[in-house]
Formats: sequence, structure tokens, C-alpha cells
Amino acid sequence: MQILMTVLSTFTSLYMLAIFIRILLTWFSGPNLNAPGEFLGRFTDPYLNWFRRFRLRAGMLDLSPLLALALLSLANQIFATLARYGVITVGFILALLLRSFWSALSFILGFCIIILILRLIAFFAQADIYSPFWRIIDTISTSLLFRINRILFGARIVHFRNSLIVSIIVLVLVFIAALVLINLAAVSLVRLPF
Repeated sequence: MQILMTVLSTFTSLYMLAIFIRILLTWFSGPNLNAPGEFLGRFTDPYLNWFRRFRLRAGMLDLSPLLALALLSLANQIFATLARYGVITVGFILALLLRSFWSALSFILGFCIIILILRLIAFFAQADIYSPFWRIIDTISTSLLFRINRILFGARIVHFRNSLIVSIIVLVLVFIAALVLINLAAVSLVRLPF
């Protein structure tokens, strides 16, 4: 049973990586990227299309791949935990639910951090933000910054660069704190005798 769960965990990890690469390839265009995109599309699009029918959008951004990756991450966490412990107890189920929640949340937090870092790089490099890739990054980062700035700064006006840097630092600190707390709680739950 544990070997099967390890194999399934490895497979879902590799499939998540393939989906992530497929998503990145859709942000770029060009003749050199069409062949890898088509190849990955044959394996990943049937799964992604199942989620696209829910029409989860934020402006021009399709959020259905995030949901697809979050569910794969949940399955991966279940397989990895079963491979590690091999038994199911109430504590195991509670820890699994907690880790599954964290898996989805950590993916979203990590995605937000990466987007803001990319936007900061574009700011310092004075990149052409009118290209399709940077337009997508700018659309997502603007929405994120608006929400984070409302929480951190209220009605105060903050320079764009400072807003980006502070937002990245806050998200990284939240990520690290949540990771530590969730891991401590999950380990404690798994050790419950029932």
C-alpha cells in the first residue's frame, strides 16, 4: 500500500509540474514554443478542460488552472501522507485535512509571491509591460497590490515600488509563519493515539 501511494504521489507531482509548464507556455507565443505546448497539451488539457467549464475568471485571467492544481496538490498530499504513515486514524484524517488546506493555500500564496516578484523585476528592468506576458503579470499584480495595500496602508498613498517590496515581504512572512504553524499542528494531530 505504501509503495503504491509513493508512486501515486510521484505521479501527481510530475503531472502538476507538467500543468504548470503548460500554463507558462500559454503566456508566451512563438514557433519554438508551439511543439512543446502541443505535446504537453495532449496530456494536460483533458484535465484542465474539466475545470474550464466552471468559467472561473478574474478579468482576462482564467483561474480554473489554479483550482485544477489545488485539487492535484490535495491528492498529492493525501498520497504522500498515506505513503509516509500507512495507517488511518482520526488524528491522521485531521492532519490530512489540515495539510490539504495548507497545500491549496500555499500554492496560492506562492503564486502571488512569484507574480509580485516578477512585477518588481519588470519595474526595475523597465520592461515593456505592454507585451502579453507582462500585461498578464501586471493585471494580476495590480489586483493583489490593491487588496494588500488596503489592509496594510489603509487610505495612505504609497509609492508603487515600496508597495511591491512591502507586499512581497509580508506575503513571504505569512507563508513562513503559516508553514511552521501548520506543520507543528499536523505533526501533533498525527501523533494522536486514536
